[in-house]
Amino acid sequence: MNCQDARNLMNPYLDGELDLVRSFEIEAHLKDCQTCSPSYDELRSLHSTVSDAALRFQPPATLRTRVRSSIRDEAKALNRSSRLSWRWLIPTMAGVALIAVLSFLAFQNRPSANDLLAQEIVSSHVRSLMEKHLTDVPSSDQHTVKPWFDGRLDFSPPVKDLASAGYSLVGGRLDYIGNRPVAALVYQHRQHYINVFVWPSTGASDSSARALVRQGYNLINWTNSGMNYWATSDLNLAELQEFVQLLQK
Repeated sequence: MNCQDARNLMNPYLDGELDLVRSFEIEAHLKDCQTCSPSYDELRSLHSTVSDAALRFQPPATLRTRVRSSIRDEAKALNRSSRLSWRWLIPTMAGVALIAVLSFLAFQNRPSANDLLAQEIVSSHVRSLMEKHLTDVPSSDQHTVKPWFDGRLDFSPPVKDLASAGYSLVGGRLDYIGNRPVAALVYQHRQHYINVFVWPSTGASDSSARALVRQGYNLINWTNSGMNYWATSDLNLAELQEFVQLLQK
């Protein structure tokens, strides 16, 4: 992939519109290209800013009623005016309705901040496997992995030893998700690797586990005790759910 191809694909890559092969290609190019990498970082920062839920407008449930009311008011005003004919009324009403429908569809089809975050997590998981950079601190000892993060992050991620249940701790590493440094804890179940991304939660309460699928990978997200967790793997969903339940105990 050359620089021109990478620039053309940066926006669809950020929006999660590329297939897995093209995603791999642009990630490999961005890793090695000193020209495109800074441009992508700036674009990702801007993308994250404009995707902030606080900046997004959620159409109210009363949108349809308000549109109909506006059309009726417009029709009454036109009827009262002797200078306008019905030839002006119909295009005006159609224009108002068309604008309302297009605006509603635009907001409905826009990827949510959570969808973009899930795409970023899957990309990071795949990248760690491709680059053979699963861990910065390779160890099966939770008392080695947990202290390693001290001074490298502004929080202390919980680390559990689940080897007795068949999920071996492989180690941990630093990663960057959602425009902030996070902890990535790596476990292995048979030949499958599981990445668990952890960072402080902004919510006030815990949330139950929620499963989703992106690009063939299973993801489970939950919050607990002030921490936000995302577990992802090519494990089947039942085994990944079992793993998450063990982490939550």
